This record gives sequence, structure tokens and C-alpha cells, in this order.
Amino acid sequence: MAVSVTLSLEDVRSLSTEVLIANGMSQANADVITDVVTQAEADGTHSHGLFRVPGYVSSMRSGRMDGKAIPEVSDAGPGLVSVDSKNGFSPPAIVAGKPMAIEKAKSQGIAALGIRNNGNLNALWWEAEHFGNVGLICLTMSTSQSFVAPWGGDKALFGTDPIAFACPREGKPPMVFDYATSASARGEIQVAARDGHSIPEGWALDKDGNPTTDPAAALEGVQLPFGGHKGNAIMIMVELLSAGLTGGNFCFEAQEQVDAFGGHDAGPSNAGQIFILIDPKGFHETFLHRVESLFERILEQDGTRLPGDRRYANRARSATEGVECPAALHQQILDMRAG
Repeated sequence: MAVSVTLSLEDVRSLSTEVLIANGMSQANADVITDVVTQAEADGTHSHGLFRVPGYVSSMRSGRMDGKAIPEVSDAGPGLVSVDSKNGFSPPAIVAGKPMAIEKAKSQGIAALGIRNNGNLNALWWEAEHFGNVGLICLTMSTSQSFVAPWGGDKALFGTDPIAFACPREGKPPMVFDYATSASARGEIQVAARDGHSIPEGWALDKDGNPTTDPAAALEGVQLPFGGHKGNAIMIMVELLSAGLTGGNFCFEAQEQVDAFGGHDAGPSNAGQIFILIDPKGFHETFLHRVESLFERILEQDGTRLPGDRRYANRARSATEGVECPAALHQQILDMRAG
């Protein structure tokens, strides 16, 4: 039996769309979600591509997330946009709030977009890049379920609490980074468990509170913040801005909702997310030129690259060569087409 199958990006898009709609997602929401899945596969971020489709499906089948939800956008203030996802998935809510948020940021120089009651199962760079592409600086962060112990503890409280940042460039795609504030993304550990690889020391503790390099034991235990107490402080900031400020769920609150469904739902948490958007032209017109001078200095040194460069290279290559999907995952998704 083949270990993997080669799929074109159109194959990824069409299969994801078919499966999501068959399992209760509206066409409008599926169009957005499949763009996330396809872009993640194209960019080599496989932990957030087809790998996530079963999670979308399971959360709709359980009734915990509404695949047909229509986000409600509110003008919350001169520089504020609020979106209630109505228990739907994050990307459609972000797309719904984006036009108003961009208009406010460009007319006033700065704006914030807050999302609540949203299921976040996607890579944040997809979201940040959208704003970078229209000339805005974007800082975004999100909560999730409780997977990570606070520094010094051994019980899950925080999520992986990711942060993404986009900086626009002239004539080039924006520089974008996206990382979990835990020592690793949850998906990296899940992929390691699936593929039978160990994980680095410092990523997780097992269920008894002991350090582990076994991904299966890590998934039963807790993850750890990156950078010790410094990462712990950043996680607190993410919780306060993403959930406390927007009215979304803190990670422990999101976990309580998952537990209410028996704890077996592999889908996203019902979370909160914040976008802080800045139009750099408000400070000076030379911003785009100045950032290039910094990037050039970085790249003068051998072995350096800018965040996101590898993803963009993968994107160009996969457009012609397609992507590899584990055969077992491909078959699992195929089996979900019947709903």
C-alpha cells in the first residue's frame, strides 16, 4: 500500500469542500475554510492543512460548532470592530470583519478587530497575510483549549496561544511569522505521534508531570511554554488580549465547553482572537523603503532568511508539483464524504 498520495492544490480544495459541505458546512463557509486548508498545504504547513479536516468534521458532527453560522459584525467604536462568530469557525468571521477593519485602520491609522465565539483550527499566518497584502501591519493572537501548564506547574491551563505578525513590503509578499507561545504547536506533536517520531526535550510533560520526548505521552500530559517564565508572561498577555478584551473564552473556559461534550471532540475550541492593525503611512511615507534596508542587512549574512521565505518557496513549488498527503489521512477524509 502506498505511504502517501500526490494531490494537486485543486484536488486539495475540491476534496476539502466536498467533505465539509457533506458534513453540514455552508458553501460560503466551506469556500473560506478550504482556502485555509489549501494554502496551508501549499505552504508546507501540513499540520494545519488536510490534517485538520477531520477536526472540522468532528466538531460539526458533535454539534459543538455550527458550520452554517453567519458571523455578526458590529461597529464597536471609532477604531474597533467586533465580530460574533455565532459558534462558527474563525476564518469566515475574519473575512466578514475584514472590510470594516481595513477601512478604519486606513482612515484613522490604527484599528482593532476582535473575534469571539469562534472555532480556531487554522494557521494564523493565513489571516495576518491578508492584512499585510493591503499594506497594513498586523499583530494577531488567539486562545485555544487548555493544553499548556503555566511555568512551574504541571496542569493544563493555557492554550498554545499563537501569535502572528505581518509586515507589508513593496512589490513583494509581506513578511509574516506565526508561532505558538508554547514550546511547540499542538499539531507538531500530533504529527510526530502519527508518524512515530520523538519530540525534543522541553516541549512537554507526561501525565505524571515528568519530562518526556514521547509525543503520545505528551498528548496525554501537558505542553510547556517556550522560554520558561518569559513565554509564560507572553501567554498571559495573549489570554488577556484575545479573550479578556474581546469577550472570547479563556482557554480554561474553552476547555470546559469541550469537556461538556465528553472531551472526545477533536475539533477547535470556542475561542477569542484579536487583530491590531496599523497603517504605517500614518507615521511616514518611507516605511516600506526603511524595512527593506533592515531586511537587506539581515540577508547579507550567510545562512540567514526572513520569516516566511520558506513558505513562499514551498507555495511556488507546490503550484506545479502538488503536495504529498499520507495515504491513511487521505483515505480517512475520503471516508467522510458521505457525512
